[in-house]
Amino acid sequence: MLAKGFTEPTERVKRLKRAIVEAVPYVESERAVLVTESYKETEGLSPIMRRAKAAEKIFKNLPVTIREDELIVGAITKNIRSTEICPEFSYEWVEKEFETMGTRMADPFQIPKETASELKEAFRYWEGKTTSALAESYMSQETKDCISNGVFTVGNYFYGGVGHVCVDYGKVLKIGFTGIIRQVMEAMTKLDTSDPEYIKKKNFYEALIITYTAAIQFAHRYAAKAREMAAVCPDAKRKAELLQIAANCDRVPEQGATNFYEACQSFWFVQILLQIEANGHSISPGRFDQYMNPYLSMDQSISHEFAQELIDCIWVKLNDVNKTRDEVSAQAFAGYAVFQNLIVGGQTEDGLDATNEMSYMCMEAVAHVKLPAPSFSIRVHQNTPDEFLYRACELTRLGLGVPAMYNDEVIIPALCNRGVSLADARNYCIIGCVEPQCPHKTEGWHDAAFFNIAKVLEITLHNGKVGDKQLGPVTGDITSFTSLEELFEAYKKQMEYFVYHLAEADNCVDFAHAERAPLPFLSALVDDCIGRGKSVQEGGAIYNFTGPQAFGVADAGDSLCAIKKHVFENKEITMEQLKEALDHNFGYDCEQAETASEDTEEARIYEAVKRILSNNGSINLADLQAQLSKPAKEAKGSREDYAQIKRILENTPWYGNDEDEVDMIARRCGQIYSYEVEKYKNPRGGQFQAGCYPVSANVLFGKDVGALPDGRLAKKPLADGVSPRQGKDTNGPTAAAMSVAKLDHANYSNGTLYNQKFLPSALAGDDGLKHFASIVRSYFDHKGMHVQFNVIDRETLLAAQADPEQHKDLVVRVAGYSAQFTVLAKEVQDDIISRTEQTL
Repeated sequence: MLAKGFTEPTERVKRLKRAIVEAVPYVESERAVLVTESYKETEGLSPIMRRAKAAEKIFKNLPVTIREDELIVGAITKNIRSTEICPEFSYEWVEKEFETMGTRMADPFQIPKETASELKEAFRYWEGKTTSALAESYMSQETKDCISNGVFTVGNYFYGGVGHVCVDYGKVLKIGFTGIIRQVMEAMTKLDTSDPEYIKKKNFYEALIITYTAAIQFAHRYAAKAREMAAVCPDAKRKAELLQIAANCDRVPEQGATNFYEACQSFWFVQILLQIEANGHSISPGRFDQYMNPYLSMDQSISHEFAQELIDCIWVKLNDVNKTRDEVSAQAFAGYAVFQNLIVGGQTEDGLDATNEMSYMCMEAVAHVKLPAPSFSIRVHQNTPDEFLYRACELTRLGLGVPAMYNDEVIIPALCNRGVSLADARNYCIIGCVEPQCPHKTEGWHDAAFFNIAKVLEITLHNGKVGDKQLGPVTGDITSFTSLEELFEAYKKQMEYFVYHLAEADNCVDFAHAERAPLPFLSALVDDCIGRGKSVQEGGAIYNFTGPQAFGVADAGDSLCAIKKHVFENKEITMEQLKEALDHNFGYDCEQAETASEDTEEARIYEAVKRILSNNGSINLADLQAQLSKPAKEAKGSREDYAQIKRILENTPWYGNDEDEVDMIARRCGQIYSYEVEKYKNPRGGQFQAGCYPVSANVLFGKDVGALPDGRLAKKPLADGVSPRQGKDTNGPTAAAMSVAKLDHANYSNGTLYNQKFLPSALAGDDGLKHFASIVRSYFDHKGMHVQFNVIDRETLLAAQADPEQHKDLVVRVAGYSAQFTVLAKEVQDDIISRTEQTL
């Protein structure tokens, strides 16, 4: 038999998992209070020194927590799966949600009144001092208008830290924090006092020494806590465990690791210290099997079973990390996603297969823990062992939505095309959702923005307008267009305008982070910040990129194909009729008006407020009343006419069925975006590069898109990533994969995301495993970049919706991450349920 099955986790791991699943997430205030106190004390210092002093205060004073049963210790919060607040990036949205964050639709967090009071007091200091305030001051009104009208958003880094990095864990395991301090001091001795940047570089190095000295003390505080707990522990076995934990924390990460247990503990301290310094998500462990396996191989004293338990404990700890976002962003990142991507397999720097024992043990850990984190991934290349791929497919059949699979044969050339050396490209890892980068040498600024391609098409169809506002350039009334080429030309001009403002917005935020939030702890673990004497945020990394991601490619491709077929070729519909039908949502506006509800009234108010704000940035009741009292556009056609137009449009070959006619149009829609993005540079001296993945923003930002020529109704979800629209890929999984493979994946060097959903019965047995692996190989042979799978049936998902208490541990793939199904907003759940169920 090909299938080997997976062993059972230890009882300890089961208990640790249960604590995570049953935890209620809280917002805590300790970090916010400490960073505020520090900033008040350091008013006259440079930005990098203020950050160092803030890190020092936090590392020395954040509460030390060792949870029951833990073998790997270190926590960001007192409560399990909770979060701290970083007001130096932004705070206003937190204050507005004190009363509602616990009950909001997506990712609720409880905020006790005492915590809210402490946060409110801390926030008073930060008015005008945050990175978000500085970024906003740089943005033009035109750029703000683009954001407020749903074309794109940079909320991710506007509201929080950047993250999206993989640091040099291996260096810490080898030389420890004292070794890093030694490297910094050596760099200081080589400084040229005549260099105009001497003072700034010296200041940077001093900041690193302060930060890493405090980080050593952070670990020693855990050693002291473990000894304190051991002294009063009545259980002899647990007492011995606590004393071993203390010994580990005495040594690492101050010194290099001497065995596998120390390596595990050292890794975890680095992981949480990065999160404590700043709240950027997607702090990704990267190629865990490559830097951890040497310590397993050299440790002759550890049993395989205990080594596996330690890995399992790390897997559980990765689920203890959490982050809160504003209410809108929470919907885009639904599922308490933190995006810690851990990848195994792939190649060595000289092109040989890199699979090792740790690669398989990581798969075993996924099967044992069955929780959303880490975002587990594998790399596949032409010489990947069949056993490795079969084992990964077997793991996929468990229905956890992992592993995500990545194609070396596309990603390595794509990175080389962006200036990454071949050896570094071969060493790539995945960050966050699906973003490739060379680990510990890259500041990729992945996930820099959500860009709504479908919205740009809608604006094109309305001659640059959103409602009554001329948001984009005037590119022609569509009723005057007589060919698809004319429409593409207008679309391209709109894309040029909106991508320009996207780049402006990203660069404003980039400048703000460099000026107000350089990160010394992170910077010392990214090459070549120490050599260059500057932080990551100021361009210290070897490779610098900005990666905004698009979604709506399938919607745009299907819509333009429908116009080509039914308007320009078959002439079944005129452009006037199409425009009229779109403006009236194919007649569904009329039906909603007859059954007016609170929802539609709220929607009218929401749209009116948005129009006013985008026009003049302020609002009063007279403006609102004027907008609401405007009469609706008079419909020229009947509801039956619009329904007939919708039926005609839907009789189209859709993207996702291996039809070149539509697939090439979708490819072109995406290329126009990706080619425009790569024209721009960022403040760190690097290039913009496009991605095509939505997280779960295809649901949220679908609300900003009106009716489309593919028959989609206004405000409905868009297609996720490069996947076909839900339910439109009807010719089977191979045909769907071939359509997706036709997109220009190599030019989406910031990553693409392809979801497939299989019925469990389709993949059963050894034959199912073989067929499944062959689909992956075939898709990758045709130059697809990434694919991930949900293996679950509709009935199970519907049962979980109806009875969430009985399905708390049900994990599904959302987008570039997995999440507990029951914590997702219902509309995200519905989107997952609506995806096509493939069979073989």
